[in-house]
Amino acid sequence: MPIIVIKGEKKEYVKGTTFEQIAEEYQKEYTDRIGLVMFNGKIRELMKKVEKDGVLSFITMGDSIGHQSYVRTAIMMMIKAVHDISDPKQPVLRTKVEFTIGYGYFCTIKGIRQISQDFVDKLNARMQEMAEQDQPISKHVYPIDDATEIFRRQGMEDKVKLFRYRRSSEVNVYRLDGFCDYFYGYMLPSTSYVPYFRVEKYKSGILLVLPPQNRSSEIVPFAARDKLFEQLMLSNEWGDKMGIDNVGDLNDEICKGGINDLILVQEALQERRIGQIAEHIDNSPDVKFVMIAGPSSSGKTTFSHRLSIQLRTYGLVPHPISLDNYFKNREFTPRDAEGNYNFECLEALDVEQFNQDMTKLLNGEKVEMPTFNFLTGKREMNGDYLQLGKDDVLVIEGIHGLNDKMSYSLPSSSKFRIYISALTTLNIDAHNRISTTDERLLRRIVRDARTRGATAKHTIGMWGSVRAGEEQNIFPFQESADEMFNSAQIYELAVLKQYAEPLLFRIEKDEPEYYEAKRLLKFLDYFIGVDSTQLPHNSICREFVGGSCFNV
Repeated sequence: MPIIVIKGEKKEYVKGTTFEQIAEEYQKEYTDRIGLVMFNGKIRELMKKVEKDGVLSFITMGDSIGHQSYVRTAIMMMIKAVHDISDPKQPVLRTKVEFTIGYGYFCTIKGIRQISQDFVDKLNARMQEMAEQDQPISKHVYPIDDATEIFRRQGMEDKVKLFRYRRSSEVNVYRLDGFCDYFYGYMLPSTSYVPYFRVEKYKSGILLVLPPQNRSSEIVPFAARDKLFEQLMLSNEWGDKMGIDNVGDLNDEICKGGINDLILVQEALQERRIGQIAEHIDNSPDVKFVMIAGPSSSGKTTFSHRLSIQLRTYGLVPHPISLDNYFKNREFTPRDAEGNYNFECLEALDVEQFNQDMTKLLNGEKVEMPTFNFLTGKREMNGDYLQLGKDDVLVIEGIHGLNDKMSYSLPSSSKFRIYISALTTLNIDAHNRISTTDERLLRRIVRDARTRGATAKHTIGMWGSVRAGEEQNIFPFQESADEMFNSAQIYELAVLKQYAEPLLFRIEKDEPEYYEAKRLLKFLDYFIGVDSTQLPHNSICREFVGGSCFNV
């Protein structure tokens, strides 16, 4: 019998015992439910069986990988439930997972003119029934041609198109009560693992609300984010105009030789949007401070340059200001719980000095502007004086730009707030969305390697703390913005691919960042690469891959 080492203890199990059976023995030792295991250094789903000796550890829903499995399994249950409650005499309903809004997953259903509350009630009831019935989810490996035929029979042409570009010869297909689907990532072994969810009507579709990772058994009340929703829908419209809904569509366009036109149209759409924001600012005569904030690798710097150019077309004179120049000297920087400098918190900035300087500028006084020297960790005064005239505006960029505590002394009418992020709306296929976080992480891996000589291992290792800072300092203020801008470009992952892959391949198997690197490499494998020489020199993508006409 195979010998399994769990928490340093050796135990014998009958060959063919599932990892789920072993997990049940240890569940009482964990607050969150076990959803996956790590066996001999590889992540394994619970429906898999023990066939040999090994070392085993557990992954719960409170872990990032476990939570992602919860999300995918809940989505599969929802799609199956939509199928189950549909009228068999009517055309088949097609569910598409569009994007996330807070802890909700916004989905549209093709085939329903208007979603009723009765439909949503039936959907909730059917999903609850499935969870209580503990229906098994099985995993089957098919040759790619056989998998393609399965999904063609189910009318999932998006998956048929996606598999056309798969390099592997086999595909994992998940089955739930006769319904087959493909998911990018690990799944849970049965529907009973997803007891917490809520489906509700939202705008033109439905919202699948799920527990956050750090509260795996709690449904957080949904807070509407109308401005964010509008920007995501605008990006969907841009994709529709270009005929690009998913990765298969993008790969088709690349293979047809249409990528250059696609890039130019995408860039033109973004430039038009920047122009609209500039016009809004010009129509606000009291505005002297354009405050730009967004999470890491949103393209804030390039956006601020392009916005400044558009402002100049209205006769305004923009002056770029980075909040980083108001960092406190290194010895006064707060530290986090691990004793590391916390550059993400508001207290890392000299807020009082910033407000004094901005108030003087607003009153027409001349101010010597600081520059922060990151090598010495000190603020310097280098004779850089500034005085605002009638047409001058400050374009201020930094993570705390939308927080009124950062600019407490400035009249609200003098401030114009802009939230920017890479809000990815391109899907792998109808049921597998692309995480906005993944796109930003890949951007940062590529940029950090180019500008700071940082390894992908380093960037992945510190990404968790970056994300925690964003959750606390940026996302809570996004709906307070006067305008939002989506910096994601529908083609950019195909460009980032050839820059990111060599960096990710350098991470060794015994390093803790290996599994995240492996996941990202698998994700990038869906894309056909695009040469960056085709990008305009003012493209936001240039901020990450290099070659920008701006100093970024």
